[in-house]
This record gives sequence, structure tokens and C-alpha cells, in this order.
Amino acid sequence: MNARNVRPILAPSQRPLRTRLVLLASLALLALSQSACREEAPPPPPTPDVATTRTTALGTLVGFESEDGAHVWKGIPFAAPPVGNLRWRAPRPPAAWEGTLETLEFQSPCIQYAGPAGQREGLEETDTRGSEDCLYLNVFAPPSPVDAVPAGDDRLPVMLWIHGGGNTIGDALVYDASRLAIGQSVIVVTIHYRLGIFGWFAREELAAADASLDDRSGNFGTLDAVAALRWVEQNIGAFGGDPDRVTVFGESAGGSDTFAMLVSPRAAGLFHRAIVQSGSGDTMDMSEARNPVDAMPAGDPRSSSEVLWALLVADGTSDDRDSARMHSGSMTSDEIAAYLRGKTPTELLSIYDGALGGMYRTPMLLRDGHVLPSVDAREAFARGDYNAVPAIFGTNRDEIKLFQAFGSPYVARLGPMPLWFKNERMYDLGAEYSTKMWKLRGVDQASRAISGAGRSPAWGYRFDWDEEGSLLWVDLSRLLGAAHALEIPFVFGRLSLGPVTDNVFPESSLPAAEKLSDSMMSYWGQFAYTGDPGRGRAGDQLEWKRWTKDEGRFIVFDTDADGGIRMSDETLTRKSLLAQLANNERFEADLERCEIYADFVRFGRQFTREEYATIEGGLCKDQPID
Repeated sequence: MNARNVRPILAPSQRPLRTRLVLLASLALLALSQSACREEAPPPPPTPDVATTRTTALGTLVGFESEDGAHVWKGIPFAAPPVGNLRWRAPRPPAAWEGTLETLEFQSPCIQYAGPAGQREGLEETDTRGSEDCLYLNVFAPPSPVDAVPAGDDRLPVMLWIHGGGNTIGDALVYDASRLAIGQSVIVVTIHYRLGIFGWFAREELAAADASLDDRSGNFGTLDAVAALRWVEQNIGAFGGDPDRVTVFGESAGGSDTFAMLVSPRAAGLFHRAIVQSGSGDTMDMSEARNPVDAMPAGDPRSSSEVLWALLVADGTSDDRDSARMHSGSMTSDEIAAYLRGKTPTELLSIYDGALGGMYRTPMLLRDGHVLPSVDAREAFARGDYNAVPAIFGTNRDEIKLFQAFGSPYVARLGPMPLWFKNERMYDLGAEYSTKMWKLRGVDQASRAISGAGRSPAWGYRFDWDEEGSLLWVDLSRLLGAAHALEIPFVFGRLSLGPVTDNVFPESSLPAAEKLSDSMMSYWGQFAYTGDPGRGRAGDQLEWKRWTKDEGRFIVFDTDADGGIRMSDETLTRKSLLAQLANNERFEADLERCEIYADFVRFGRQFTREEYATIEGGLCKDQPID
């Protein structure tokens, strides 16, 4: 196993203002870490606690007790290292071990651009970090002695967390699930899975003669999550967990991966509830993943064909794309497979642009017809062709503001530092409609499709908390509001973001935020227990009513000062959203709406370039999208 020490992400220590603002910009990319990032040497590993000795199907292991009192096991292998000839193949079972394995430290993240997280290891954002040997998971449980581990009907529900990061960055290192595990009496499992080009890459030459359909799917990151679920099924009983009550939950890309579990036949029977936090059901056709950009149908700019040619140019084998195309045509399948598997991770990542916090564009969640269906998740739901388990779908009211804050033309900045609004009206309108499109895709359409199919229940939520403080003259409640990923600290019960904690969670609003966090954890815990969030674990919360075929509704999470936790029927359809946009009188010029329509084309997968050119009688036909 990779025993490399990896430092946690955020620290409560003082840092320069510029660094603190960069950390704010990276909240989503770092999955709003619950840990601390220290510039000094990492602390020594914890001491093994004999009370945490457990025996799994692969061997005996020992963990430790966390500061919050949970029993924790870090770095448990759930699949064989996907290295060498196992790169771009479905995960294989892990090897058993002899003796007692000490599981005291996180194992390496999966290979990725360093991004902002590279600070913890002294790396530049465009450096690489992690290892291909990364398929490990971590278990957090309420404490119990060896001779009193819950068994039989006393076994605890299990919640398996899939981290976010655009499916190209991120890791499990930043999530301390101790409080969630203890407070809700559940077992929490956090996982690593292959990212980016290592997780999703489809080339026929990579499949050997003995390749399975899983191997040929290109969906290796998706299959890693399935392998983790299979490990839970086979081993979680040793930790007091119930393999028949497993909830998959994840945020952002992890939410999209949770969508994938809902529609993947390979995950059938391995989980029993799902919570999608700010995800979408978007998947990609195999032609996009494989074809050149000038083929019919056109492939993605980083399809496997384009990647191969870019690598041939990058290493000097070919002078340009055309000659690389010709050269690859003269290579045998075995030669192409050996060439690609012979590239180092750094060489593979070098052809991408990792400047956006380490995230980069690459095909993922591929509609191969085996691991994932040939239609996107929402259509699979509508057909009733999915893993019919109770599901919760939610978004945050101001998702897009996290990204706008550090990229919008309507904010004055000094480098990455927001200074003031240039046009707060357009800043808010852009955030409102892009976020509503996110909600439409990730909540309303999904809940409507599942409820219409009638095979399983669905619930929706919107997270509205926006009571941040300020950072000098910057009002974070206006700049960020209920931004992307801000619900994560509430779900994990840790309202701490290191050096920016006092800015995001000021003392004046902290008690109300803690109360809201307790309520959200209670709903999540009750859902894990029963498949219905109901009134929470203690039965003292507002009843969270399900979305029905006849009545679309969702719960709003906010503090009492801003309306409290309440039900809402302000649901969306594509038609109603476009009508809202067309008729909103806050736009002072017609062409201002074209900015929003253009964002729909670029990011929403709900609006085509053809529609953009004809919307509102051709309002935007002369306005560029890119």
C-alpha cells in the first residue's frame, strides 16, 4: 500500500488576505474541507486502538479513535491497484493480507492536477499529485468494543460518500465523518475513485482478448464506485454496518456519480437509498468519447482519438495532428495499447489545461449500454429503467455564485481577489437563472421522472442558507450566498473552514447555522435508516413531504430568521424557466438575456445552439456564444 503522508487541507491558522481569498475561491474544488491545512510537518499518525480490531473477508485490521470519539479506519484497499496492464481496466478484487493491517492514515488521492489542494504538498497548481495506486476507502463508526460490535437487527445503516471535484480532482482526505457517524448512529464510508482520463477513457485497442464488457465500457471511475459498494456488501458487517441498508450520497461530481449508481445495472442490489447533492444526470455518448472532432458524429476535443494524436505530437513522434493521425493508422492495436499504457501520468495530463483549479474537460460517464444505459439518467428514470430505490435530489439556491465570484465580469478583482460589484443586478440575474437551470436538471426533472414512473419515491430540497459575514469590504452573503458546496459542512456537522471560518460562519449567525446543521443531519440520518426523511431521527422536524406524480414540492433549508425550514411548490419546467427569463423586467436591455441563454448552451445541456439562434424570434442570432 502507498504509505505516503498527505496533509489535510485547511488550517485555522492566520494567512495573508490573498491566500484566504484564494481559499474561498477553492471551496467547491476542495469540497469544503472539514480538515485543517497546516504548513508545518503533518502530525504523527494516531495510535492504534485495540478496541477497533476488526476481521474482514481479506484479513484483520486495526484503526483508531478520532478526536470526536468515533472509531475510524483509513486506507482500506477495496480493489487491486489499477496500474500497469490494469490501467483502463475494470477494478479487480484486492489481495488479502497476513497479520493485522494498521489503517491509521489516508492513502494517496487518485492522480490529478495539484490544483489548490497542492498547497498542502508544496506543489504548483499545474503539477500532478496522487498515485494510480489509489483505490482505498475509509470507515467512520460510532465507538464499540470488539465484543460488542452491532450485529443482527442491531446493525447500523451505512452511508457511502462520493466526493466532488468535476470528476477530475478531489479526494476523501478532506472529509471527517466522525460527527455524522456518531450523531446519527450510522457507518460512513468515504472512497477514492479514478479521475479524469484515468477514470473514463474508451479505446477499443485497450481491451485485450479476454476483456469483459466492464473492461470495454470506458467507465472505470464509475466501476470503482461499484467496487466500493461491493466491498461494503461483503465486509461492512465486521464494522457493525447493515449491508441491506446502504445509502449512496455525493456532491457535485459525486452527485452526478450517484445519478450513475441509480441507473447502472452493475450497481443493482448494492445500495438501497440515494442522496444527490448538486449533481446532474448528464452522460455522454460513446461517439463523443471516441470520435475525432471532424467525424460524423463529431467527437469531443479530448476524445480518445484526439488524445492519442495529441500525445504523439507532444512526444515528438509526429509533427502535427494530421501526421499523428496517419501514424496511428499504421500502429497495431497492441502497439497503441502499449503506447498509451507506457505514458506516465504526468505525460497524460500534460495535454490538458488544468488551470481551472486543476479541473479539466474530458469525456466521462459514458453511455456504453452496459455500465451506463444508452440514455441519460432522467430519461432512464422516465422509462422506469433504473435501480428503483428511494432518492433525494437537491441543489443550493445560489450554486453558480461560487464560480461567478472569481470569474464574473460584473465583479471588480485584483488578481483573484473580489473587490466590489461592477453590476450587482446582472451578477444576481446570471446566478439566478444558471442556478435554476441546475435545479431543473438535477432536481425537478429527476424527481418528476421518478415520480411519474411510480417505481420508487423521490424527495427534493433547496439549500438557502446565506448568512455569511464579510471579508474586509466584501459582503460574502451577497458574493456567495447559498453557493455551491456550502451545504457540505452542514451535512457533516462541521461548520469549520479553517482560516475563513469566521468570515463564512461569523459568531452572530453561528448558533442558527448549527441548529440548521443538526436538522439536516437528522433528515439525512432518518433517510439512511428508513428510506424516508420524514420528521428526522427524533421525529421533531417539519415533515419532509415527497415529490408526487400530482404535486411537485421540495423542502427549503434555512434558518428561522430567513423563513426557516419549510416546504415549497416553486418547481420548474423547461418551458416555465424560459418564460421566466423572457419576461423578467429586471433585464434593462433585451440582449442582456442572451448572456443567460449562452450560458445555457455552454453549461446546461438543455439548450442547443440552434435554439439559441431562434429564441425570442432570433433575439440572439448575432450574439456570439463562445
